[in-house]
Amino acid sequence: MEKTKQLVLSCICAISSINATSQIQLPAIFSDGMVLQQNSQVDIWGWGNPSEELKLVAEWQPKDTIRVIVDNQGRWNTKMPTQGAGGPYNVEIIGIWESRRISDVMLGEVWLCSGQSNMEWSADMGIKNGEQEVANAACPSIHIFHVPKQGSNYPQEDCQAKWEEATPQSMRRTSATAYFFARYLTEQLNVPVGILVSAWGGTPAEVWTPAEIINKDTMLAGNYLTASPWWPVTPGVLYNRMIHPLIPYRIAGCIWYQGESNRENPAHYARLVAKMVNSWRENFGWNFPFYYVQIAPHTYQSGNNGPALIREQQQIMLDSVENAAMINVSDLVDNIQDIHPRNKRAIGERLAYLAMDKVYGHFTQPYESPRMIATRLENRNIIIEFDGNFEKLASTTKSITGVIITDINGEQFAANAYIKGKQLIIPVKKHKAPFQVFYCFDDATIGSLRTEAGLPVLPFRTSKIE
Repeated sequence: MEKTKQLVLSCICAISSINATSQIQLPAIFSDGMVLQQNSQVDIWGWGNPSEELKLVAEWQPKDTIRVIVDNQGRWNTKMPTQGAGGPYNVEIIGIWESRRISDVMLGEVWLCSGQSNMEWSADMGIKNGEQEVANAACPSIHIFHVPKQGSNYPQEDCQAKWEEATPQSMRRTSATAYFFARYLTEQLNVPVGILVSAWGGTPAEVWTPAEIINKDTMLAGNYLTASPWWPVTPGVLYNRMIHPLIPYRIAGCIWYQGESNRENPAHYARLVAKMVNSWRENFGWNFPFYYVQIAPHTYQSGNNGPALIREQQQIMLDSVENAAMINVSDLVDNIQDIHPRNKRAIGERLAYLAMDKVYGHFTQPYESPRMIATRLENRNIIIEFDGNFEKLASTTKSITGVIITDINGEQFAANAYIKGKQLIIPVKKHKAPFQVFYCFDDATIGSLRTEAGLPVLPFRTSKIE
């Protein structure tokens, strides 16, 4: 009798041990309320008992069971096909000893939203018409995955976050730019939109870039970053903790609002961000769209004209980063002494206009700022030409503001500039070449040049004009 009891107890312990070691685990991003990219082959992964076969059944394709074997390190990864937008659905993950269910799964569009404080900035921090926007934020078709602000010296497999529907409570705590971007997309496309918000104020781009990429590049490794008690500056630490756990979750694209904290080292910013984006794309597994905001005018009181040089580098990125585009928001700045433009709705929606046109093929509103492309000296006039989707230039003031010209002596002189269609004409009859023209090429100037739709001309400096 005693031997029988011992045998029963041994069996119970063995079964308990198996149950304890065969638990199906999932990273936080695969949880109730998640949004999966529609019409795609999405990666789904997790952990389990080595050599165990798992079966995955999605409610939108209940007859198509996906089978995957947990590898010898206890990890599994497989592809799951998705169909057109819809939901909510359930996804079942079935093992030998137990099953896991992910509920309230939506199929739609998923965007990564990253950067520093202007991307992090929430309604609680203060935005234009904040309380009114919060009160109207009940939008169940928007789901938010807000990654906590944490860093790590090594790449992490998971993070402590959860999916939430957009409600007045959740919206007021998360990125206002990302929320308004998603809100416009869901209203225009009539599909669920998931936003992965991963942003931290004050952070330079180096911390979002894998450390080995920075360390192997002599130009980038030499950048000095001022230590701060409020945010990390060690290369790679936020990539490790705030981007790596999301990889390779399928995204439609990325919006990025950053650059202010790189103004002390502006020379190689375009190179830095290009390498960051390329590393993200390689790890996410595809050449996703990368759309970003040019930093706004602000009274930085810089000693090296760093903010203007960062804006110039952000324009260089239009040529150096494939499948990238930029918006300018200088016309949305109410107070140049505030580094955070408060009209986040207009900023998020301008990014959404861009995505609607380039990703979804629906032009809804103008978003593109004219870019200086050519200069020449003709009949003692400097002629500056611009490229962009606009018909003609205009000025918000009678005399065009923001233009500075230097002559052969390097001395500045006033310009009686005028507009002719898509050209800016600057008479220089009393001065000697070579000339150089600067437009809003400083910390905080907001120039008067606009398109007929009111979009600001991008700041620029010309080369020597002879």
